[in-house]
Amino acid sequence: MALDATRLETRLREIVAEHGALEGPLLPILHAVQAEFGHVPPSGIPVIADALNLSRAEVHGVVSFYHDFREAPAGRTILKLCRAEACQSMGGAALEREVQERLGVGWGETSADGVTLEPVYCLGLCAAAPAAMVGERLVGRATAGALSDMAEDVE
Repeated sequence: MALDATRLETRLREIVAEHGALEGPLLPILHAVQAEFGHVPPSGIPVIADALNLSRAEVHGVVSFYHDFREAPAGRTILKLCRAEACQSMGGAALEREVQERLGVGWGETSADGVTLEPVYCLGLCAAAPAAMVGERLVGRATAGALSDMAEDVE
């Protein structure tokens, strides 16, 4: 259920108040906002910036810099592909292209069947590269076919 602008702003200001006393509160606030809404609503950036006496550019820069934050809700399944060097050396780039082609999406986008594709920079499975994560499940020696099948099975 989407919140109207007034309720969104009220809830954002409550989240800022809950975390505002922390040293360097922006990251904890953004994590809390994403936990609450599933993403950091672009309309919330000015509210957060105002509450913290930051520019909109500063807040947007943090949201866009960190891959963990999204500006739109994710799909029912999140598929993360490792882009670190070990995975790239073991066919990661080819895997990325094939997965993107199968899903019909680019990085940060959600397929028609609800799979959001995200890059990640190391899952700790370097010895089993290329690595991926489907939902909460780690996958070593990943193939596009296996990842597609797993993404379909996640509820």
